[in-house]
Amino acid sequence: MVTAANSPLVLVGAGNMGGAMLSGWLKKGVAGASVVVVDPNPSDAMKLMIAEAGATHAVTPPDGMTAGIVFLAVKPQLMDAVLPALKKLVGAETVVVSIAAGKTLSYLEAQLGAAAMVRAMPNTPAMVGRGVTGAYANAAVSEEQRAQVHNLLKVSGPVEWVAAEGDIDAVTAVSGSGPAYVFYLVECMAEAGRKLGLPADLAMRLARETVAGAGELLHQSPEDASRLRQNVTSPGGTTAAALSVLMAPEGMQPLFDEAIAAARKRAEELAN
Repeated sequence: MVTAANSPLVLVGAGNMGGAMLSGWLKKGVAGASVVVVDPNPSDAMKLMIAEAGATHAVTPPDGMTAGIVFLAVKPQLMDAVLPALKKLVGAETVVVSIAAGKTLSYLEAQLGAAAMVRAMPNTPAMVGRGVTGAYANAAVSEEQRAQVHNLLKVSGPVEWVAAEGDIDAVTAVSGSGPAYVFYLVECMAEAGRKLGLPADLAMRLARETVAGAGELLHQSPEDASRLRQNVTSPGGTTAAALSVLMAPEGMQPLFDEAIAAARKRAEELAN
């Protein structure tokens, strides 16, 4: 699909996100023989996936190799320790893809040298093939490389390219961190149900299935979120009563404005 054994796809980091990406690539036709996974301690499940695919596992970056793509799936706080050993893999035709929050292209260039680079921000639903990814490419990325990276990223869901690198921090705040907001919504709904007298386990099941079902409806429907909300809101009914609180001037919107701004600020801080 994207790579060859003489210019391999090097996946650095075999945790949850790295594993999800590798699984998606293999299912979409990336040849296992063209993949090198660099991780000092992958899980047993990851070791099995690598072995069954015919990919190569390396504890440290191999010598004598120039990568076609270096895909960085390590946590931001580990980058300083990991990147210096990777510089030898980066050649004139290599494209580096990083999914580490807050780590700028200038930071990556300082560690790896000038190269074609993409910053991307997927989210955890990528683990079930239902993620969304924002991406930004520097000027050194060719159209062919951009298409290759797009194909790698889209195995976990839609890919949205942004015009400015700074927009990636906003993407991180909205969709990168966004699944946690949804999970917390479930917790809040369940707790509210418990306070109304429902057994806690029942309230959680109701909240969980409601959010999951609403998400699937939103996924399948051609209508936007606002129209779907209106469709379920009868004038003067129970939903309208709840929305009068949630949509009040002091309701959910200002809370989300503040929360997402805090997430973007933290993403910017991680660059330092």
